[in-house]
Amino acid sequence: MIIDLISDTVTKPTKEMLAAMMNAEVGDDVFKMDPTVNALQEKAAKLFGMEDALFFPSGTMANQAAIKLHTQPGDLVICDKYAHIYNYESGGVAFNSGVTCKLVDGNRGMFTANQMEEMAAVQPEIYLPYTKLVCIENTTNKGGGACWDFEEIKKIQKVAKENNLGFHLDGARLFNALVAKNETPKQYGALFDTISICLSKGLGAPIGSLLLGSKKDIKHALRLRKLLGGGMRQVGFLAAAGIYALDNHVERLAEDHQKAKEIGAVLATVSYVTKVEPIETNIVIFYVDKKIGDTNFIKKMETKNILLTPMGEGKIRIVTHIDYTNEMHEILLKELKNFN
Repeated sequence: MIIDLISDTVTKPTKEMLAAMMNAEVGDDVFKMDPTVNALQEKAAKLFGMEDALFFPSGTMANQAAIKLHTQPGDLVICDKYAHIYNYESGGVAFNSGVTCKLVDGNRGMFTANQMEEMAAVQPEIYLPYTKLVCIENTTNKGGGACWDFEEIKKIQKVAKENNLGFHLDGARLFNALVAKNETPKQYGALFDTISICLSKGLGAPIGSLLLGSKKDIKHALRLRKLLGGGMRQVGFLAAAGIYALDNHVERLAEDHQKAKEIGAVLATVSYVTKVEPIETNIVIFYVDKKIGDTNFIKKMETKNILLTPMGEGKIRIVTHIDYTNEMHEILLKELKNFN
């Protein structure tokens, strides 16, 4: 048995999801003629109370299209130093949009409206890039699945609007935050100009993300998706997985969160762990004693068929997901307790 906790992207479709995929009605999505894709997009837009949505093959492409929607080459994007768009999208902000990131020194991937206001209030000069977009990530990947305080997001949105800045949400794991904080998609749809949501992480679909926004922005995003090579044909087979995930795999995210907290509780009791980051959702980040070292720890766990991933700076990450069973959970807890 392989216990793969590298990410929540390692999951396989359930039998029920596969059945939905195999029975999907499909067409050519480049010509907007795939009925299942259209149904998914309409469903997502309605769920968030936004005008329109567009299906993308990846969250990175959805984010990159959103950044390009809101900016021009030479502009500046405000984001946290832990932001996915800055750390894990291959420098796409520069390559695809010709923009730079102004990094906020936040806490676990989250910054405050006061911090942002100081940056946004800088008067543009001919030798400075123009700030055009604010991007936040919820939950924060590098921050250990941390959830933003919604009241703080509202304050940030107010500052963004006062300074005529676009407001984009990288919501790759937004549904984890919604479940953990008992919030609703419509709350977020009312605040952001654009939102990307991932179907292939905690929701368990094999591929796909959605970009939500106004009809005008999504019409432009359709062109950008094609420009970025994201035009797809009979992709309704995959869109059907997304519909099934939204209908059946959201509330169960609480199970992943509970298992993550139980893992964290064990890690907090063992002598070789020096620190465990706060756990709110399905990501556990911890540090081991330097005498052991993160690389050595990961290699030793691999010999026990338990796969973990390094996050840099000595961090080790565990991510719970739909394919992480109760049996696997008991084995992992036992191995963590008995590690030597």
